[in-house]
Amino acid sequence: MSSRLRSDFWVSAYIRSCHLRGAYGVVRRRGAAEAGAIFIKIDRLDGTFDLYAPAPQSAIDDDALDRQFVRVGPARADGASIEQRLAREADFDPDVWILEVEDKAGDPGLQTVA
Repeated sequence: MSSRLRSDFWVSAYIRSCHLRGAYGVVRRRGAAEAGAIFIKIDRLDGTFDLYAPAPQSAIDDDALDRQFVRVGPARADGASIEQRLAREADFDPDVWILEVEDKAGDPGLQTVA
């Protein structure tokens, strides 16, 4: 049995934490409440973006309680390439969540792996 929070609870807490640290976060697409994959687009407000996806199982620390993420694609990517990737993910997995966060510093506020 997994001790990981349901996706809908995790998303709610993450959006709240974004607002508490001065970033603006929204849910663009709701996925499966229990276990939908979560993708997070970071808008740096300078025309560049970063995309974070769930870390592959092989990269996850077994002792970690929180979800772990990895940046996919290049840092400071253009919006069109990020949107294409998100569209492919949504076509592949109808249960996917898509969040968007505006943060000038590009801080995702996430537990990330290399």
